[in-house]
Amino acid sequence: MSGHFSDISGKKEHVKITSEPKPGFLERLSETSGGMLIGLSAFCLSFYLLFTNEGRALKTATSLDEGLSLVVSLDNIFSMSQQNEGKLVHLSGALKTSKPLFDPSYGLSIRAVKLKRQVEMYQWVEYEDSKEYEENGEVKKETRYSYNTEWKSEVVNSRNFDREIGHKNPSAMAVESFTAIAPDVQVGSFFLSKGLIEKIDSFKQMSLSKLEDPHADITRRGDYFYHSENPGRPEVGDLRVSFFYAGLSGDKSHLGPADMVTVIARQRGDQLVLYQTKSGDSLQILYPGDLSAEEVFQKEHESNTMKTWGLRAAGWLAMFVGINLMTRILYTLVDWFPVVRDLVNIGLKAFAFCIATSLSLLTISVGWFFYRPLWALLIGLLSAVPIVIARSRVPPKKHQ
Repeated sequence: MSGHFSDISGKKEHVKITSEPKPGFLERLSETSGGMLIGLSAFCLSFYLLFTNEGRALKTATSLDEGLSLVVSLDNIFSMSQQNEGKLVHLSGALKTSKPLFDPSYGLSIRAVKLKRQVEMYQWVEYEDSKEYEENGEVKKETRYSYNTEWKSEVVNSRNFDREIGHKNPSAMAVESFTAIAPDVQVGSFFLSKGLIEKIDSFKQMSLSKLEDPHADITRRGDYFYHSENPGRPEVGDLRVSFFYAGLSGDKSHLGPADMVTVIARQRGDQLVLYQTKSGDSLQILYPGDLSAEEVFQKEHESNTMKTWGLRAAGWLAMFVGINLMTRILYTLVDWFPVVRDLVNIGLKAFAFCIATSLSLLTISVGWFFYRPLWALLIGLLSAVPIVIARSRVPPKKHQ
């Protein structure tokens, strides 16, 4: 591989041009064969994804229906009835934590379930834009590199830049990000399990307007603490720190009242823990706000539906890409003739679309067969539609 290098605007932006001989027929055929193996893997994976997704979706839906039929709504969240021991219960109430969360480095405390310190560093970031073209029997690649300074929460490794000189970043941050979590979180008299606490993740940025600068070398501006001599014109390596909280709790503060949540889980003494359904799934649900049991399970059904369709789309796409890669060899065999090449390319994509759609629907119907035979039959009939349409477009053969 040979290369040509030229600058077009100093160290902020430059262009690199690399060239290599145009690959021959045997080389292109070898690359296509490798793509066929990847395509075969994607093709097989799509069947597994589509089939298991249907079983997962139906099991989740059945578990949610089972949970709704068994759930007991608690009228008083400050008393524990032995009659509900081991049962699936529903309750709504304000969050409560035993102690405030602190960040002594910045003189900050808050009564909340979670407190997150987010540290960002002013760093160089490289952007790359490439295009390929043929010239004098060679394949050339023109890559334009540009550099900009931005606030980033992760260290950008400038050693991977095409040109590190003039765009060097520090290798680490002097201050680290972290998230503090309250050890005990209650709703009424009940303590939330670790799994329920993890679901409290709607973070809001804290206002720092009422706080003083914690140190002489730290400046507060807006809702950020800056480790910088001039926050208005930061330099590479400068830091800024912001804070976020989730699950405001305890008595009323300047941030507002404690957050309300709705929980559906198993009562075990004074704890709310995972509930295992007979259908196979476990239930441990938490939503912000004051919701009825019916509203909670409706939201869970909607979430299950969205996940199901998302995985169906991913399975179909994996199958479509897999078929494309496996049939790519036919395109390679005729790519020397432009007109035939374009027609073959269109035909292969149409073929992959029809086959992927049909096989995806068939796989889904097989997944449903064990649970809902009538629906499986209907989907099986629909799977034949693309093939019927494709065959109807083929002109009939002339009989001698």
